[in-house]
Amino acid sequence: MEYKDYYRILGVDKNASAEDIKKAYRKLARKYHPDISKEPDAAARMAEVNEANTVLSDPDKRLAYDQLGEASPPTGAGHRPGQSAGFQPPPGWDQQDFHFHSTADGAEHPEFSSFFEELFGRGQRTRRSGPAPDLRGQDQHAAIELEVPDSYHGGMRVLRLRGVRLDAQGHAMEDERELQVTIPQGVYEGQMIRLAGQGLPGYGQGPAGDLLLEVRFKDDKRWHTQGKDVYQQLPLAPWEAALGGPVEFDTLAGPLEIHIPPGSQAGRKLRVKGKGLPSRTPGDLYLVLQIIVPPVFNDAQRQAYAALSQAFDGRNPRTGGTA
Repeated sequence: MEYKDYYRILGVDKNASAEDIKKAYRKLARKYHPDISKEPDAAARMAEVNEANTVLSDPDKRLAYDQLGEASPPTGAGHRPGQSAGFQPPPGWDQQDFHFHSTADGAEHPEFSSFFEELFGRGQRTRRSGPAPDLRGQDQHAAIELEVPDSYHGGMRVLRLRGVRLDAQGHAMEDERELQVTIPQGVYEGQMIRLAGQGLPGYGQGPAGDLLLEVRFKDDKRWHTQGKDVYQQLPLAPWEAALGGPVEFDTLAGPLEIHIPPGSQAGRKLRVKGKGLPSRTPGDLYLVLQIIVPPVFNDAQRQAYAALSQAFDGRNPRTGGTA
């Protein structure tokens, strides 16, 4: 049986706090999750990271794992960091009184190693008397990429998830499934959408865990968010910025009439209260002014630009002085 050094897999010290372990897991999950990772062995690495987190994030499992102590051999040649061959649990391991009570406890995880099953899964159950309890499966995490307008309207999305399962010979292989996801109105970046019962299966008659989807917004030059506030570009003609006045404009919150202050410069932000991402306490919409110079297509337009230059008597618009 191959020993798993869960601390090395997560890249944390053996004295790492629960918060350190959580941060390390989230960082690696973003790197190796098969839905977003470009790594060739992302699925297998993600399974290792999930397994390590399952043990080290549970106080009882971590205590039991730490008590293996010097029984773990050094990493052998041909093995990734965190692995070594030829491991056997130390004498008396099966007699120790550990109480594993996490949500994933006792569940058979098809993507977890024989090391995990021997210590915390099937092997642990066969060494104990009495029937195994019905236990809930482990929650899983994934990411879902949306656009900012999706938050204003909500809707449905089809999500394709890739994971790992074992074939009849016990070899890990990729598995793909489709889920229909309801996008709630007002969803914001970083929010978790919970899909009940779509995580790992439970043990016995125990229910499956949940699938937690972290919301991420696609990059878009036209708009971005900060919390529930939305920043949207508002293009203006030079005369609209100079003279000011009402301007009708399509915003993410719908068509609005915006009052432009006279003499507005590019980069100025106009706040529209309550028109950010919708919620019980909605965010605000900030319109960032852009000055767009119309191209010249005919002599009349060229003469208009020339007349504008003469009207300002050659004054430099960047400094306010003469050119």
